[in-house]
Amino acid sequence: MMKGGVPSKKKKSFAIQTPLRMYLRRYGREISLPIKYQDLHRFENTVSLIDSNGEDTLWETAYYSQTDTRDFHKALTQIYALLKTDGDTEVLDHLSVARIDFCTFGNTHPFRVRIINSYNDNYDHFYVKKADSSRVYGLELEHVLSPNRITYMVDGGTLIEEHIAGIPGDRFIEQNLNVSKFDQIRISKEFVKFNERCFVRLLGDMRSYNYVVDITPDIEGNQYRIRAIDFDQQSYEGRKNFYLPQYFKENNPIIKMGIQHMTPETMKQYQLEERTLIANRSKGEFRRLSALLEVMQKDIISTNEKIEKLKQDLIQHHDNDDFTACKNMGEIVATNIDLIIQKVFQQGMP
Repeated sequence: MMKGGVPSKKKKSFAIQTPLRMYLRRYGREISLPIKYQDLHRFENTVSLIDSNGEDTLWETAYYSQTDTRDFHKALTQIYALLKTDGDTEVLDHLSVARIDFCTFGNTHPFRVRIINSYNDNYDHFYVKKADSSRVYGLELEHVLSPNRITYMVDGGTLIEEHIAGIPGDRFIEQNLNVSKFDQIRISKEFVKFNERCFVRLLGDMRSYNYVVDITPDIEGNQYRIRAIDFDQQSYEGRKNFYLPQYFKENNPIIKMGIQHMTPETMKQYQLEERTLIANRSKGEFRRLSALLEVMQKDIISTNEKIEKLKQDLIQHHDNDDFTACKNMGEIVATNIDLIIQKVFQQGMP
């Protein structure tokens, strides 16, 4: 299989500009937070977090001074209440912070906060990250155009993201593909749809460790939903294949399974089904999507070199010159969405 490649260099970080911040306020995404990303860097030491199999998770548990621990835990439970209960403080009495982990892998260096419910010892997580406009655009496009709703908040240079539950894609591929033919067909079908969702809105770098698989038991077999969990590479890179999960070698076992169980005609049918759903979502969220793309088309979220490369790749892919006039990544994303939705109508969407 062809490789999707890796990012040419470490991705640049793009600060949130005023038009995007105004959009976030309009749709209730910007909220005053009691703690900032940089505050959590005041740890005194860290210890490697080892999983149940004795392997390094690439996360480190952070430890703070007694004063910071008290203040941070109070602030973080308040943030969790904002995420889950719209700030209802009644839930705070039975919530506590069990652990704050710091990730040293990748570009974003996020903090992961584990929250414990004292009533039943159930736990949940959320993430504190450095706010980056690419990532915010990725989250917002996921919320508007995918079947998944996303909860996140921004305050200045701080981004709070909910935890997206599911089996990490690399572990799923390693442990969950030896199932019935019926389930294998469903997994393959969902991957085709996921591949289409990523390409329509140009979300890149969907190697197996950047998405999770949610399994829902059904009457016969299971239903599968693949969900992106890393939005750092929203319309930044210049290679078209970078936005197609099918071209990453890490996903080859699912690709080979799909080739075994599906014909090209069946794959085209699933692609059209997902495009139709995206077209319906775009109509249902027309004002919000239009406002988002309007802001995105005025922003700088990539380099001129990458913009020109992606334009040429997409002109060739679509056999369409509409991308020629695009001056930035926002215009490329808007054009790509428009062209694919137009194809849906041309192919007879009701």
